[in-house]
Amino acid sequence: MISSKTIRERRTIRNFNVSPVSRELVESLLKQAAGLYESDGTPRWRCIYIGTPESRRRLVESMLAKTKESRFGKLIPSKMLDILSRRVAEIPGHLIVMAESGADERESDENFAAACGVMQNFQLLGWERGLGMLWDTDPLIQSELFFTEIGLREGEKFAGILHMGYFDKAPRARKRTPAEQKWTAVRLGGAPHEREFHPPISEQNVLEVLNDAVWAPNDRLREPWRFIFVTGGMADAHAQTVVPGTVPARLLVVVKEEADPHKQEEDFAAACCLVQNFQLLAKSKNWGVRRTRPEWIYDLERRRSFGVKPQERIAAVLELGITGRIPQAPSAAAPVEIGFELPG
Repeated sequence: MISSKTIRERRTIRNFNVSPVSRELVESLLKQAAGLYESDGTPRWRCIYIGTPESRRRLVESMLAKTKESRFGKLIPSKMLDILSRRVAEIPGHLIVMAESGADERESDENFAAACGVMQNFQLLGWERGLGMLWDTDPLIQSELFFTEIGLREGEKFAGILHMGYFDKAPRARKRTPAEQKWTAVRLGGAPHEREFHPPISEQNVLEVLNDAVWAPNDRLREPWRFIFVTGGMADAHAQTVVPGTVPARLLVVVKEEADPHKQEEDFAAACCLVQNFQLLAKSKNWGVRRTRPEWIYDLERRRSFGVKPQERIAAVLELGITGRIPQAPSAAAPVEIGFELPG
């Protein structure tokens, strides 16, 4: 089980040494990472691992194609571009992850969230084995040539590349904003629940776990999230009941939506990683927790009843203190689709 220590100590690594990353290790870590992602359904995503010198060279050429054609790129001396190409090509491994678009927004979000959650698990498992990674979604790499080179299929969404390798030195930690500063508690109407939480989960318990979970990868530490803790006799009003039981509380992980679509995706991905951290930690405490994406989170008026603002979206709803429910099954029940090297 991944520990809070691993979550807090993981760092984004930008400088790798020359030690190779074995295909066998990547495959093993990916299967473990998928097995740690729990879902009621079977989210659809896939990945490609690129580790040979030839494939790395082809990948780098496609990654830099858009930069070279941009106004900014044309101002960069060719010698500098060559140095950048060599530097990226020397990174031992690159894991590219793609999520399938669903039949509707909810299904597409679940597929993308699953891809991000598995990527976070993979980073954490890799860190425990001495592997460092950099999650890359830079718009300058996203060109038609790049998507063709990686074999992006119609109806798929690029979730990111994890550049990876062993490293000699990890950067210092950067502070995270305490969850208490991004916390709102909402008590809904109705009679209180007759049964206590099982096991007991208080606001303080949740905040303690969140203060580990916020150590999620997010670009330039934008920390776009906030948390709404919902309790009360009506807390089951929007439940998707599997079998009879109680849901003493819900934690809504809310993300502010930026005007820039790329930042929107990055922030949603970061929140998905935070949610995955929370679930990993909650599972280690034997809490009854279930991640949901109910239909009502796409309804502006129903979101507003929980205090969600028009310019915000809900990344996930976590049901806390569940009793009498069927546990979520790992999404790894479906085979993990892993490709090795670039197609063609």
